[in-house]
Amino acid sequence: MYIIPVLKGYFNEFIDGEVDHLDYEKRFPQDEEGKEGGPNARVWKVYLNEAGQFDVNMIKTMRDTADVVLVFGVLFSAIVTAFVTLSANALQLGHSQVTNRLLMELIALQRVAITSGSIDQVDPSPLSADSPPNSTTNITDYWINGLWFTSLALALSAALVALLVRQWVQAYEAPSLHGTAKARAEVRGFRYYGIEKWHVPLIVGLLPTLLHLSLFLFFAGLVVFLFTL
Repeated sequence: MYIIPVLKGYFNEFIDGEVDHLDYEKRFPQDEEGKEGGPNARVWKVYLNEAGQFDVNMIKTMRDTADVVLVFGVLFSAIVTAFVTLSANALQLGHSQVTNRLLMELIALQRVAITSGSIDQVDPSPLSADSPPNSTTNITDYWINGLWFTSLALALSAALVALLVRQWVQAYEAPSLHGTAKARAEVRGFRYYGIEKWHVPLIVGLLPTLLHLSLFLFFAGLVVFLFTL
C-alpha cells in the first residue's frame, strides 16, 4: 500500500496505489440524496482530480519552456552585448580616421611648401574634430548595429517574459488546501480563467519563436559584419 498526492495546491485527496485513480465511484463516496451539489459533493472532488492532472502537465510544460528560454536568453544576450559594444563605436566619430586625414593634409602642405607650389593645390580634409558623429559612418554600420540591437532587445524581452511566466506559474500552483471541495474548485477555476484571459499559454508558445527571430537577426548582422572586413 502506498499513497501519491495528486496535485499539491488544490486538494488533499490521495491516490491509493492499488485502486484505479480514475474509478471515482470507488475513490469518492456517493453523495447523500439531495446533496449532489453540496460543498463537498463528489462532483467537486472529481473536478479537482481531473483539473489537477491537467494542471500538472500544463504547468510542467510552461515551466520547462520558461526555464530554457530564460537561461538561453540571458546567455545569448551577454554574447550579443559583446558584439554590440564593438560595433557601436562605428556610429561615433572615428578619431583615428580624422587624425589620418589631417596628417595626410599636413604632409601634402609640407610638400607644396618645399616645391614652392600653391596651397590651393591641396584639398582640405573633409574631417576634423568638429565633424558630425556620423561623418565616418557607413551604411553597413547602420545595418549591423540595427540588426544586433534589435536582436539584443528581442533576447532580453524573451528572458523578461520567461521570468514573468515563472512567476505566473508559481502563483497559479500556490497551495489552496483550506475550505470545502467546492471552494477549492472555485479558486482553481478563478486561477485558470486568469491564465486564459491573459493568454499565458499563447505567450509561452511564442517565446521560442522570439528567440529564433533574435538568433536570425544576429546571424544576419554577423554576415554583414564579415563582409565589411
